[in-house]
Amino acid sequence: MRQGWYGDEYLILFNDSEASSALDNYGISRVLPGFKLIGLRGWDDFILQDSNGETYSVPTVPSIPTHLATYALPPAGSTLAPDDRFQNKIKWYVKPVVFGGDPHLGANVVWVSYDEHAQLVKYWNCLYHSAKRE
Repeated sequence: MRQGWYGDEYLILFNDSEASSALDNYGISRVLPGFKLIGLRGWDDFILQDSNGETYSVPTVPSIPTHLATYALPPAGSTLAPDDRFQNKIKWYVKPVVFGGDPHLGANVVWVSYDEHAQLVKYWNCLYHSAKRE
């Protein structure tokens, strides 16, 4: 896993084995079938790749096809500037913005581990998709 700043964006990029397990942990195949998980962009978005090698970003919640946007990965061999403040933790909205949570830093933001992040994303995406079916 490589993580750090690339310009104004904080990126977490998975290697192949991490990407495969992260795909399962986040439940991406269920909500966005056919995509490979490359990493996280700015904590709030997934970086995905389709079968043609095109890359996209999509919010972690809700992860839905209508929110897919093309995204250019940093060039191969680019360096990510490390930032010790953010190593091994991910920003999370206690109440996701799509559910009415405050998007600003404050009481609605906590820092979680990768495992906690995957569980939270999976939970809130399931809740979102359940609510949309009703």
